[in-house]
Amino acid sequence: MSIKPDSTPSTGVRLDKWLWAARFFKTRSLAAEEIHKGRVSINGSTAKAAREVRVGDTIALRQGNMPKTVVVRGISGTRGPAAVAQLLYYETEESQQQRLQLTVQRRLAPEPANTITQQRQGRPTKRQRRALDGVRQPWGERWSSSLDD
Repeated sequence: MSIKPDSTPSTGVRLDKWLWAARFFKTRSLAAEEIHKGRVSINGSTAKAAREVRVGDTIALRQGNMPKTVVVRGISGTRGPAAVAQLLYYETEESQQQRLQLTVQRRLAPEPANTITQQRQGRPTKRQRRALDGVRQPWGERWSSSLDD
């Protein structure tokens, strides 16, 4: 299964361009930004956007909160249909297992909003709100800190 590159050199293509063509990021500038932040590595080392990607390279990246490790199958410098983009790489078994495990953990984790309401017992009632406002307003009847003439 060989993917023909569209007007790109046969040796490799820029990392940001490949990530965009493989549809990991919506724009090339988003891909370059993630690379600049150090969230993308090639063969275990951090990479720059201009680094050439070659067939057989292992790329570790994060899409949202999900980490992925993919192996490059093909080189393309142009963005095509999603079906063609999926042929440019394959995800490693360890990466798939890790993503599945994270998905299960998120599903079983408690809802953060529930823990907040348990600590604070929800929103204050009208009576509690008036009591809080009385404590917070040391000015008494004055509604501003400026002096009225």
